[in-house]
Amino acid sequence: MKLMFLGAPGAGKGTQAEKVSAKYCIPSISTGAILREAMSTGTELGVKAKSFVEKGALVPDEVVIGIIKERLAQDDCSNGFILDGFPRTVAQAEALDAMGIKMDLVISIEVSDDDIVKRMSRRRLCEKCGASYHVIHIPTKVEGICDACGGNLITRKDDKPEVVLDRLSTYHKQTEPLKDFYAAKNLLVLVEGNKSIDSITNTIYSKIDSVRG
Repeated sequence: MKLMFLGAPGAGKGTQAEKVSAKYCIPSISTGAILREAMSTGTELGVKAKSFVEKGALVPDEVVIGIIKERLAQDDCSNGFILDGFPRTVAQAEALDAMGIKMDLVISIEVSDDDIVKRMSRRRLCEKCGASYHVIHIPTKVEGICDACGGNLITRKDDKPEVVLDRLSTYHKQTEPLKDFYAAKNLLVLVEGNKSIDSITNTIYSKIDSVRG
């Protein structure tokens, strides 16, 4: 199975991708993670990507696509994979098609902007060990204190409402058009993302199984 997760920042793509990866024994490929890996291992494309990152510039599509292509050629992707965070634009999706990579299913996790802002503003990060929490879904035993190391919890800059709204604006302009792109190919399914994590997971499993037959 070749799967793709779409959804706004904070919609829960990463969480669901991990669960699907474990159940179906296919790797979940996060663009951010493989970019960091390529840069740290010093591959040719990784060195190119690093040169842009160090300047604070966006990594060009051709470099990102090249790194994705290298990752998908690895043995663990031979029985399928999950794309999480790629493509981000229709141009990248067209490049994926040009590489001969055809998706079996594209799952869009649907959450309203208001709910995204509320959800992300309640996320907390331990400034000492980096453990992640959520005021509602993953609370600590003592408010504001990390269960793992006793460090203080903070709100990441990326989770502050004004930053989240800016990220959502970018998502709607650049990434949301992918829904129409994949709907035209009869690959898109929409999943309500405001339910419990387990409920969302079970819905996704049923969508995947219906395609697998």
